Amino acid sequence: MANLKEIRNRIATVSSTMQITSAMKMVSAAKLKKAQDAITAMRPYANKLTELLQNLSASLDGDAGSKFTDNRAINKVLVVAITSNRGLCGAFNSNIMKQSNSLLEDTYAGKQVDFMAIGKKGNDLLGKRGTVIANHSHVFDDLTFDNVAAIAQSLIDHFTEGNYDRIELVYNKFKNAATQIVMSEQFLPLVPVEGDTSGASDYIFEPSKPEIVEQLIPKSLKTQLYKAIRDSFASEHGARMTAMHKATDNATELRDQLKLTYNKARQAAITNEILEIVGGAEALSN
Repeated sequence: MANLKEIRNRIATVSSTMQITSAMKMVSAAKLKKAQDAITAMRPYANKLTELLQNLSASLDGDAGSKFTDNRAINKVLVVAITSNRGLCGAFNSNIMKQSNSLLEDTYAGKQVDFMAIGKKGNDLLGKRGTVIANHSHVFDDLTFDNVAAIAQSLIDHFTEGNYDRIELVYNKFKNAATQIVMSEQFLPLVPVEGDTSGASDYIFEPSKPEIVEQLIPKSLKTQLYKAIRDSFASEHGARMTAMHKATDNATELRDQLKLTYNKARQAAITNEILEIVGGAEALSN
């Protein structure tokens, strides 16, 4: 049977850990509410902008916007992995690593695949698997559209200058606090629209369609990246809140087991002392 002092120390340690995980759960829950409201409000705008852009692009003749839709032979690929700066969020970061490695080893096997990390965890892990051309983990310190737009512009420049033939985004899409969906999304070249777009000809455009598209495409790409990072940000807090909730439950269960073990050991020690006293008394009486 374990020493009573050792069990008491373990109970104190587990109780301290439980307090920490419970506090982290509450902090993540508070941050999740704000992040969830932000991505929920943004999604309709981002989706409508993308839909409008696709319809306009499909109805255009000529080379308007062609630098963003140029489907070249795929030799060089850039994977943008969006992770977190901090850990203790379950499988949040490891799922992104698995998807990134799948793109490296399966989807684009035999091609040159480089990485751009948005998040310290991704930068640390991806640096062991391939070339990380940039790390933008600082964006989470001040998550604004302007800061993300600068990153998106660098991606656009990489593609239009021919440095990469395809750019993929890998991130966690927020569904709810307990569920995150790993997304692998083509950023550039633009994905062609599906279905009939003949209805676009019923409108009169001012200024011209090509001019609108040339203005909308960069804005849409910047909005797409901002939405992906916002999704990942909300998913991170949801994953951490869930992980800390489970950790608190596990710590509570372990503490209860240790208390039961402590009470059994204490009862056994008391019983032994009573037996020793009784045995001594009987020896003296004889």
